[in-house]
Amino acid sequence: MMRTGRLSKLERHIMETLWKRGPLSIRQIQEAFDKKKRPAYTTVQTTVYRLEAKKAVRRSSKISNAHIFEAVLTREAAGGRLVDELLSYFGGGLQPVIARLIESGRFTAEDVKQAEKTLREFARKEKSE
Repeated sequence: MMRTGRLSKLERHIMETLWKRGPLSIRQIQEAFDKKKRPAYTTVQTTVYRLEAKKAVRRSSKISNAHIFEAVLTREAAGGRLVDELLSYFGGGLQPVIARLIESGRFTAEDVKQAEKTLREFARKEKSE
C-alpha cells in the first residue's frame, strides 16, 4: 500500500508509463518521455526511487546492472486517492463537486445513467452480504 496519496506531475507520468508498458528499466522509462521534454536520467532515477519509497513501484528483476521496476499502485487506487483528496477540499461533500461538474458540462446525462446503474449494483451487493 502506498504511504502517501499525492503524486507529482513527474511521478504521475512515470506511473502512466509503467501502467501502459509494464515493467521497465529507468533508462526505458526515461526514453518514454517526449524528446523535447525528456528529463535527465538522474532525475528519472531519483523519482523512481521516491516512488519505490512510497511503495508505488517495486524492483521486479535485474537484467545485467539494470533494475526493472513495475507498478504496485494501480491506476484505480491512484484515482481513488485523487478523488478522496479532491473531496477533502469540499469538506468531504460530494454535492459541490457534482454541481461543478454539471456546470462545466463534464457531467452528462449518460454519466447520470451510469452512476445510477453503479448505485443499484452497489445496493444489491450490500443486500447480499
